[in-house]
Amino acid sequence: MKKNIFTIFLSIAFINTAVNAQILNNDLSALSQIQQGVTSKRISSYDRSGGGDDFIRIAKDEKKTIFEVKGAGIINHIWITMAPDPGTLSRNDVIIKMYWDGKEYPSVWSPIGPFFGQGWQESYNYSALPLSASPVEGRGMVCYFTMPFNNGARIEIDNQSGRNIDHFYYSIDYAAMDKLPANTGRFHSWYNKQLTGASKTEGENEWGILGKPGNNLCGEDNYVIADIKGKGHFVGVNYYVNSPTPMWYGEGDEMIFIDDPKLPALNGTGTEDYFNTAWCPKDIFSHPYYGYPRVNNDIGWLGRTHLYRFHITDPLYFNKSFKFTIEHGHNNVLTLDLASVAYWYQTEATAVPAIPDAAARKPMPLINIGDIHRWRNEWRKSKGNDPLLWGN
Repeated sequence: MKKNIFTIFLSIAFINTAVNAQILNNDLSALSQIQQGVTSKRISSYDRSGGGDDFIRIAKDEKKTIFEVKGAGIINHIWITMAPDPGTLSRNDVIIKMYWDGKEYPSVWSPIGPFFGQGWQESYNYSALPLSASPVEGRGMVCYFTMPFNNGARIEIDNQSGRNIDHFYYSIDYAAMDKLPANTGRFHSWYNKQLTGASKTEGENEWGILGKPGNNLCGEDNYVIADIKGKGHFVGVNYYVNSPTPMWYGEGDEMIFIDDPKLPALNGTGTEDYFNTAWCPKDIFSHPYYGYPRVNNDIGWLGRTHLYRFHITDPLYFNKSFKFTIEHGHNNVLTLDLASVAYWYQTEATAVPAIPDAAARKPMPLINIGDIHRWRNEWRKSKGNDPLLWGN
């Protein structure tokens, strides 16, 4: 009898442990947990007079602080929209900076469009778990990344667009608290952009079309998505590719260096593989953790593609340093107009590198049908201009 009672007791204990673990690890179950010492607050652009002008104006070349609080808390929701539309007001040249814990340097520094998943001054719908750009045409920009601070926080908008922002609407929700939970990291984000060069020795030799391809073991000329010093975990990237060639741009492998600057700890098998897809996709696809919200619709893979991946259940952990690089074509043979926004957490608020200036951020123009026809004309002339030249 005692043995049976003991067995029943162990079974009940096991069930209780399993239920508690489920509550701790399930977002919806966690909503049932009552918090202590926490108050919801908001700073927004609402009309303080009670009227309907619920926006602010930001003049040309003006820097405006839209959020500044003291004490401890966690930002848990940001919504922003602007006017005029992206065709007139470049989201590539409206800069968002975030400062934590009274630091004089930003830990978040990015153009507002790419940060929220909008590349090339364009506007399109985008849906992921931590970030989205919602209708109409992606003009409602939303962030659900949690952004903790222990000694104050500030968010600044820097208008480098060359014109006034006539309407800037925003709403920033945060939880004010007595103190942050133990081991709470600080949110970081950084924008990079580079026009990568073709190989001087191979040319744009993708898929070995021009000859035997070379090898890349150390990633010396790879595009850099993030280069971090300290302890923390990497949680995602928005990646923007503009290709001037119809050749597939995505044979480039990711090479991720963790706590060792010499050799990559994580080696990938192709760009689309890192972004959880396969076989050179050209499909619009949205998953909470990864997807293709914008794809090229031109010849082959000519044109613009936006890819994203968020490491929600699989963060990339590092203790001393972290460098995320990716090839631009296998062995870095392709000329590509690349841009990216990386997202990560560190033990404390640190400075991110300065971002490229307005001239360097300017998107490369799209290759159009007229360009291709002019190239064909030059090829025809190089072949003697025979009226029956075909093209193979």
